[in-house]
Amino acid sequence: MKYLFFLFVLLLPAQLRAGDPSALWKIVDGDCVPRMRETKEPTPCAVVDLAGGYAALKDLVGATQFLLIPTVRVAGIESPELLNANAPRYWDRAWRLRHLTEARAGKPLPRESLSLAINSAYGRGQNQLHIHIDCVRRDVRDALAAHRDAIDIYWDEFPVRLAGQTWRAYRIDGQNLGLIEPFDLLARGVPDASEEMGRHTLVLVGMTWSDGVQGFALLDGRAGLSPLNRGSGEDLQDHDCALAR
Repeated sequence: MKYLFFLFVLLLPAQLRAGDPSALWKIVDGDCVPRMRETKEPTPCAVVDLAGGYAALKDLVGATQFLLIPTVRVAGIESPELLNANAPRYWDRAWRLRHLTEARAGKPLPRESLSLAINSAYGRGQNQLHIHIDCVRRDVRDALAAHRDAIDIYWDEFPVRLAGQTWRAYRIDGQNLGLIEPFDLLARGVPDASEEMGRHTLVLVGMTWSDGVQGFALLDGRAGLSPLNRGSGEDLQDHDCALAR
């Protein structure tokens, strides 16, 4: 089994990275940031925040998907600098960029329709951190609503599978994340997660709890072989946003 897992580690990323694994970084660092500095225009990105250290780029896949991408080199969820106390709050900034998805959808969307996702090191095709901003799948939204009372302020297994995989869930309260950092919640709250962050995938979905409090469901999945799971939280998203129709 150990041999098979290492085979999985070695081969699956290569399959996913058939193109240039630095393509996103080259767009942000080579095009968006220089153009923003020279002309105050973020093109081809939709947003470049030089002070905040991030850009937002429309993904080629789907109608409504955007990516938040740091303007410094950060490989992905496994990067130790993301757990530093002074690390940029990329998740909070990504949630505040949901208006980009809403604009592409053509209407404001309930928070329960919107989501953020970061894939594991084995479920991504790029070696630059990027958070997917998009609508959530209808079946995922419905499952979270039906079982929202099972989600509390500690990590516990979500009672049903989502996209065929098991997940842990954690309740976050608040209209925005502010200083709450999903990377920290994972690393500090899930046993051994801090030692193997690259095997984890995180998904954040807007929620209104049964007590009327607004917040988020934070979902944690883990790449592995039994059952086969490449750790792609993006699988819970709908890049054509059926919930807008």
